[in-house]
Amino acid sequence: MEECWRWFGPEDAVRLPEIRQTGATGIVNALHQIPYGVIWSEEEIAARKGMIEADDRLGLRWSVVESLPIHENIKLGEGDLAPLFENYRASMRNLARQGIFTICYNFMPVLDWTRTDLAHPVAGGGTSLRFDAVKYCAFDCFMLAREGAEADHDPALIRAAKAWFDSASESDKDALLANVNAGLPGAYARYDIAGLKAMFARYKSVGREGLKANYARFLREVIPTAEECGIRMAVHPDDPPRPLFGLDRIVSSAEDLAFIVNAVPSKANGITFCTGSLGAGRHNDVPAMAERFAPHVHFLHLRNVAKDADGSFMEAAHLGGDTDMIAVIRTFLREEKRRRADDPDFRMPFRPDHGHDLLGDAERKTHPGYPLYGRMRGLAELRGVISAVTALDPALA
Repeated sequence: MEECWRWFGPEDAVRLPEIRQTGATGIVNALHQIPYGVIWSEEEIAARKGMIEADDRLGLRWSVVESLPIHENIKLGEGDLAPLFENYRASMRNLARQGIFTICYNFMPVLDWTRTDLAHPVAGGGTSLRFDAVKYCAFDCFMLAREGAEADHDPALIRAAKAWFDSASESDKDALLANVNAGLPGAYARYDIAGLKAMFARYKSVGREGLKANYARFLREVIPTAEECGIRMAVHPDDPPRPLFGLDRIVSSAEDLAFIVNAVPSKANGITFCTGSLGAGRHNDVPAMAERFAPHVHFLHLRNVAKDADGSFMEAAHLGGDTDMIAVIRTFLREEKRRRADDPDFRMPFRPDHGHDLLGDAERKTHPGYPLYGRMRGLAELRGVISAVTALDPALA
């Protein structure tokens, strides 16, 4: 398995030599400065690749694109989409010409990963990302005041949310809005309350089946190009894996993943298996999903979450939380072994995801969820599991 690290480009507070010191050699990167729907030119890709691979002593390579984003109009099915599809295909071709063949992307409407707290205290010091069901309910019912929101929440949760809202200061509410937006990367604009309402309104007539149809169309448009170029497309699950603010999400369950891989059957049409995103859903048996979908997985995000009964969850230590990480890693080591016979690039890239802010992480002001020390701890723990599993079963080495 290839040890990778998400790097947000030259403005990232974590530098490339520091990444190499963690033990990772694969860089997970994107051209976040380019607006959605605009072609990634071969020149811009080459410049970023050159930056990553400039120092031979580091031995780094640009292993995975995360992500090549999908324009919101494609998800909505609005307007003349032909130019957007062609631009996406052009970016794919340009990436392949530069030797980058794994593309992680998502089909989450409006928002990316969503949390209410970016610095929730953890035992022993440090902080974690957290999705607090009470604050989420308060945002949905009282800050957005979304029509019909109360029907989506338990009455006890609504009462607790109203109490939080009534006692919250304006700065508390501003912070909650900023936290909800925090998962949006790069050139994507952040929303105010009015902007979120407007975007949610655009999706009102789409519905779950409409969103699935729009996604299937996207796959039909891009997977043939992926096959031509040798690219592996890897969809990231919804985070959290549940409807959000009245919007359906369609990459949240085993049923959803089966729909995706069957919509356009192809080796090029695959999955980013994120143990944290899938693990946040009580309906998901993550080790069983790993077993079922391993042949379709092109990229791994390995992290863990601890869930509460009310729907809240927080990022746990990589070997803590609710998911049996050892079972998941064993499954993907077996899958990697299966691929060796006929795939020259059989090594499965993985990265530690959403670490705790530890030691001096808070002072670095890294991207939320992407600290240096917290992720380094996670990578070391995952490396230890891989070493232990292969020692017990040398055939997997």
